[in-house]
Amino acid sequence: MPISEMHGRKPPALSNVLAASKRSRTIGPTQKAIRRFIKQPLGMAGLIILLLEMVLALVAPQIATYDPIEQRLSDKLKPPSWEHPMGIDHLGRDVFSRVVYGTRNTLGGSLMSLFLLSLIGIVVGGIAGYAGGILDSILMRITDGLLSFPYLVLALGLAAAFTPNLFTVVFAVSVTWWGHYARVIRGMVMSTREAVYVESSRAMGAGHFRILTRHVLPNIMAPILVLSSLDLGLVVLAVAALSDLGLGIQPPAPEWGMMLNESRLFMFLAPHIMIFPGLMIFVTVLAANLMGDALRDAFDPRERIRKIR
Repeated sequence: MPISEMHGRKPPALSNVLAASKRSRTIGPTQKAIRRFIKQPLGMAGLIILLLEMVLALVAPQIATYDPIEQRLSDKLKPPSWEHPMGIDHLGRDVFSRVVYGTRNTLGGSLMSLFLLSLIGIVVGGIAGYAGGILDSILMRITDGLLSFPYLVLALGLAAAFTPNLFTVVFAVSVTWWGHYARVIRGMVMSTREAVYVESSRAMGAGHFRILTRHVLPNIMAPILVLSSLDLGLVVLAVAALSDLGLGIQPPAPEWGMMLNESRLFMFLAPHIMIFPGLMIFVTVLAANLMGDALRDAFDPRERIRKIR
């Protein structure tokens, strides 16, 4: 008598075994990382907060109850109320409406900066890592020169040289921040270009551009995503800091950093003017860091093991 019948159980059907084996093969490392990320509540909370802020920026005209630049001097410095949930600033403008519209400028400018600096880092690091030789040396010496300067100080100098506006801040942050991206991406490309599938594609006559876009770049996108998410909070702080110094978007347009700058003289008389934009910066940076940490743990399970130890 078979052992399975002795224990009163039937052996699993061959079709079920094959189906389970097929499912395990079809789940790739990216899908597994996404599942690990979804199981992390703090990371999901950070992602949800950032998504809500993006929605807030998109539907700002429908949510804001007042014109963000409309002045009512007779109501200036009024504290929060049912009519004005975040109060009124020193020029009689509704703080809630300005915070809502400021999401477009602060978060939108930060995401644009992050996209541009990541793109520059991918191009420079990808070319340096794939080409090697003297081109690699030239590009890396330029990168080393950039990394020798403090990011914020160099961005401050660049922003001060141009007309103060949001695009100046985006340009200054992007140009000064891409160096460590290029370094990281160069290392990943150098290790990926020696892989068997890349060598096979090269032997089949594929061109350099096809190899980079079809084989190398897709395999380094996950680390780039993790690095970008970890830097999002720092970029938000940089954009807000430059605007706080008067080098970003100019009044009367709302921006969180500029709102903090305008509220300094009234921080004791009407603290609500400073609290709410500062709270938005704090929540955004916290959400970005939570999401970035969760993505790093999801794509690199060894990091979680090191934290537990």
